[in-house]
Amino acid sequence: MNPRQKKSPKRDISGWLILNKPYDFGSTQAVGKVRWLLSARKAGHAGTLDPLATGILPIAIGEATKTVPFVQDGTKIYQFDLVWGSATNTDDIEGEVIATSPHRPAKEDIQAVLPDFTGVITQIPPIYSAIRIKGERAYDLARSGEQVEMPPREVEIDRFELLEHGAERSRFEVECAKGTYIRALARDIAETLGSKGHVGALHRGQVGQFSDEDAIDLQDFEDAEPEMRDQMLLPVAAALSDLPEICLDARQTTTLRHGNPVLLTGANAPIELEEAWASHKGSAVAIGFVEQGQFKPSRIILPH
Repeated sequence: MNPRQKKSPKRDISGWLILNKPYDFGSTQAVGKVRWLLSARKAGHAGTLDPLATGILPIAIGEATKTVPFVQDGTKIYQFDLVWGSATNTDDIEGEVIATSPHRPAKEDIQAVLPDFTGVITQIPPIYSAIRIKGERAYDLARSGEQVEMPPREVEIDRFELLEHGAERSRFEVECAKGTYIRALARDIAETLGSKGHVGALHRGQVGQFSDEDAIDLQDFEDAEPEMRDQMLLPVAAALSDLPEICLDARQTTTLRHGNPVLLTGANAPIELEEAWASHKGSAVAIGFVEQGQFKPSRIILPH
């Protein structure tokens, strides 16, 4: 290829790709790959997934990046395998074994402690995590050999179920809020039961509105024809389904896209709403709020 040859032009394309992230593939790497395949001008993801984890990685393209918080802050569901008998410095299979235990807990003992790990709990995140300590990523400090003190944090576990149990490995499903570290959960439940443990496999089955049923394998996306890839994207509005929708006519849409509020009319028009999204013919126009019967935009979604 001629080094002076121009790169292919970037496209103003918008939507959500719900990726089933493959094993041993980084989240940033996955976003870069999808962005390149679409020749998209802009892309981001709604919540990092460890390279050794598989499952739902929602990737926002173009104007969908403005709706990332509405996905990122949503409930998450994980399935994970807890390997009994050994702890690692990363709390997963990638790390070095730092402690062992001959004890293997019984099924009834595991089920008895699950309520203690449900609700609002305190956990200490793994030292190999992206949390910043004095401006540095914790995993960078750990890899350089520094002693890392991780501050405890409160997280919320809505549901914690034992799916399968074996002498060497058990499988769990967790429904939790943003910020929960499954690796810390595995480590702590093993400690509570008088054993040691680490995560042997991890799959994210849901992030906010998106679940495994929406997911597309990266290989299938890569193998598809370019025009088919565009059709695999969900609309920007897919991220906003938990917010009240305000339907606008063409005149109101033009007014709103200029950054001006619009008066909502009709018998069922809301008077006050803390947060809502405006649409025209099903497409997202803006995110904002309703005050004294007016929709006021905080973020405009541009048409592509």
